[in-house]
Amino acid sequence: MNTEELQVAAFEIILNSGNARTIVHESFDTMRAGNYDLAEKQLEEANEEMLKAHQAQTDLLQKYAGGTEIKIEIIMVHAQDHLMTTMTLREVALEMLELYKKIG
Repeated sequence: MNTEELQVAAFEIILNSGNARTIVHESFDTMRAGNYDLAEKQLEEANEEMLKAHQAQTDLLQKYAGGTEIKIEIIMVHAQDHLMTTMTLREVALEMLELYKKIG
């Protein structure tokens, strides 16, 4: 896999996980406003964006498992970090949504 292909995959991960992170943050505002149904829909939308990022990650792993040499660059490390923190943020948001429902 050449550098350009790796960078395209990394930016795809960053783009989609960034979209997801934005939607998760929007869901926090929605939760505070008491619109729990919309917040739940937003978190599902965020998950759809993360699935796109995860698919790019999975494609890389499949290529690697198939014997393709992949040299890790700092942009890929950043992409992985971005995806993992967004996944964690969404998990926290799901828990917060349940708490908001209980106290709201």
